[in-house]
Amino acid sequence: MKKQVFLFSILTISLLFVNCKSDKKSQDFKTLTENYFKEKNELNPLDATLNGFNDYNDQLQLEMTDGYLKKQEDFFNKYEKQLSEINSEKLSDEEKISYEIIKWETSVGKDLLKQEGNLMPIHQFWGTHLTMSQFASGTAAQPFKTEKDYRNFLKRMDTYSIWLDSAIVYMKKGITKGMVLPKALTEKVIPQFQDQITPKVEDNLFYSSIKIMPANFSDTVKIALKNDYSKMITEKLMPKYKKMATFLKTEYLPASRTTSGIGSLPNGSALYAIYAKQWTTTNMKPEEIHTLGLKEVARLNGEMEKVKIQVGFKGTLKEFLNDVRDKKELKPFTKPEQVIANFESIYARIKPNVEKLFLAQPKTKFEIRRTEAFREQTSSAEYIQGTADGTRPGIFYVPIPDATKYNVLEDEDLFLHEAIPGHHFQMSFQQENTLLPDFRRFNWFGAYGEGWALYAESLGKELGLYKDPYQYLGMLNDEMHRAIRLVVDTGLHSKGWTREQAIQYSLDNEAESKDGITAEVERYMAIPGQALSYKIGQLKIIELRKKAQSELKDKFDIKIFHQKVLESGVMPLALLENKINNWIESEK
Repeated sequence: MKKQVFLFSILTISLLFVNCKSDKKSQDFKTLTENYFKEKNELNPLDATLNGFNDYNDQLQLEMTDGYLKKQEDFFNKYEKQLSEINSEKLSDEEKISYEIIKWETSVGKDLLKQEGNLMPIHQFWGTHLTMSQFASGTAAQPFKTEKDYRNFLKRMDTYSIWLDSAIVYMKKGITKGMVLPKALTEKVIPQFQDQITPKVEDNLFYSSIKIMPANFSDTVKIALKNDYSKMITEKLMPKYKKMATFLKTEYLPASRTTSGIGSLPNGSALYAIYAKQWTTTNMKPEEIHTLGLKEVARLNGEMEKVKIQVGFKGTLKEFLNDVRDKKELKPFTKPEQVIANFESIYARIKPNVEKLFLAQPKTKFEIRRTEAFREQTSSAEYIQGTADGTRPGIFYVPIPDATKYNVLEDEDLFLHEAIPGHHFQMSFQQENTLLPDFRRFNWFGAYGEGWALYAESLGKELGLYKDPYQYLGMLNDEMHRAIRLVVDTGLHSKGWTREQAIQYSLDNEAESKDGITAEVERYMAIPGQALSYKIGQLKIIELRKKAQSELKDKFDIKIFHQKVLESGVMPLALLENKINNWIESEK
């Protein structure tokens, strides 16, 4: 008996020792993830501000410079080495996901550094110059509540004036190497700088926050800030804006390329292959994606034919889409406020049904706003996440450049994608899950995030929408839009398609306006590969749902499935598939 007790004691001590070692491994890995996120924020301070991490609000990186690229390379090498020293088998399930995410990010990051994408630091769709303008409005992520907040943005503007000079330097390098934007995109970028050059400093966008200074600021502070902001705008920013506008018009536009896709660039094929991997989080080749897109377009054409028959339209599908595109009844508004009110009514209709599909709802508040005027002409509808601490709501932005031309065809579907239960649910649940390390709570993978949002569009009938056949057509049309993206994005960047060819293919297969389609095609030209993420992610989530339903049968619960997909936040699709497969096996 004593011998048995002695052996048991040794076994217990051994297990405790193993557990201590395991705990130490977990602690080491926890420290790694914390440091990884801190250094990511230092490398991407605008993203840190967007995510509510305010220690970086006065900072801005010159992300196109050789010095910055070296910082990135050192960062990737450092964490690749540290990962190699971690025994991933000793980690928990969630830690293993974290391990694989960092491994994936460092690998793709290093691949991107091998190219010269930094020689095209500006385009019309997103980037530092647009983010800084948005922050300057005083109503976005950059806080303007204290004097320190105002001083932070003043420092950020100072660095931004240097950023503008650096962008010109690297764009000139791009000209010498043939790494330049297409002419059509350069023409869209010029007004983004030109239109912000104002005769009066008080009318300048970067002066906006001065007009909304908190009432509790002393007169001395208010006067000092007014003077400092005026000086920064007139002596630094506006001269740089004029310099940039002149450079774009006189040097960059004449040197801009006539081709539309990046396949024509010196390193185009390799660069596009990396972008495709980055945005889809798969190893699918452009040709494979193109073929999948053609297949999805054909399938959705068949579904749209059914709606055409249902509403009694007698012409061809193309004629039906042209009719819908210009249908007067689908353009009922005269004021932007009416567009916003329509989205508010959609929100009210789905509220009673959300609990049928989800175990819980996010705590983060939600708002619908019109897109700011300075970027409305080139923007599509979008969601900007709120902060985890609740100080800023999630915001669904709707561009309404002309309310009389606004078509309501896709409004129900658009709300599900951008707002609820699409991006607002996915991003808010992720940020609110404090069990996840911060680098995952505030992370993004397009295939997962956009895949979820596109999948959310298919939940409309279960949420009480799509009762009008035209709104259901809107859902099909939006899904078609994403299928077309697979064809057009790969067509532009790997098959040598022209901008006009891509526009015509889109017009032939979806009920969007020509202006809308043109803006979309130019978006694909600006950010190659991003458009691939939606359909690739959606199809994977649908595949996993069908598998769970098939294998679990009566045990399948849609609420649990949605929880399992969302609870761990964004990740490469292979990791999501592994997670859902493990859940299916555990349920069996």
